[in-house]
Amino acid sequence: MTEDAASEPLARSPLELLEALAREEVEITPGLRHLEIYTWRGLLTILWHGPVDAEEVVVMSGGAMGGLLGPANGLYHDLGERFAADGIGSIRVGYRKPNDLARCVHDVAAAADLATRAGARRFVTVGHSFGGAVAIQAGMVLDEYCRGVVTLATQSAGCEDAAGLRDDVPVLLLHGDRDELLPPDSSYMVRMLIGHGDVELLPGTGHLLSEYADHLRTRLGDWIPAHLA
Repeated sequence: MTEDAASEPLARSPLELLEALAREEVEITPGLRHLEIYTWRGLLTILWHGPVDAEEVVVMSGGAMGGLLGPANGLYHDLGERFAADGIGSIRVGYRKPNDLARCVHDVAAAADLATRAGARRFVTVGHSFGGAVAIQAGMVLDEYCRGVVTLATQSAGCEDAAGLRDDVPVLLLHGDRDELLPPDSSYMVRMLIGHGDVELLPGTGHLLSEYADHLRTRLGDWIPAHLA
């Protein structure tokens, strides 16, 4: 090995790049774990549903203010419970610094890295509002390990390079036609930037998609496992 080669820094994974100071973990209920990863740049919080060694994992992230419940009256919790019953893992990510796109994408990538070390091989990323951009960017990072991306009332900012998402990754974009924060055109713009995807408009609902809570649980409860399989 040459001196120059020896001095080159070794590539580090997203989890290693967090440079964690400490980690706490507790089992809340059978099948649901709460992890806190302390870093110099904030606290990364993870709620992990289902088997730790699941090969199929859904990673769900919130909007610009963070959060772990998702829209539609706690959609993420209910999906996590449903998927766990079928042996699918679900990770709900609480960002270290909400609204910082690069750092939030890193958080989701680190969560997926953690799952990969336990046995995960296939992922679907899900994001609401600002989190839609996070889900798309994370899908690009996961590359061939990403089997689908779901956005809920997504923004288009942060998706300018979304054409980098693999052509064979299915994308589902759901948006309320009465969204008071981000118009449905945002989802159409994101689909155009990606180059493919299905936009589903939900009539009569706003940014939190509350009126379609049951529909979303059924729609995603079917769509996500079908694409992970």
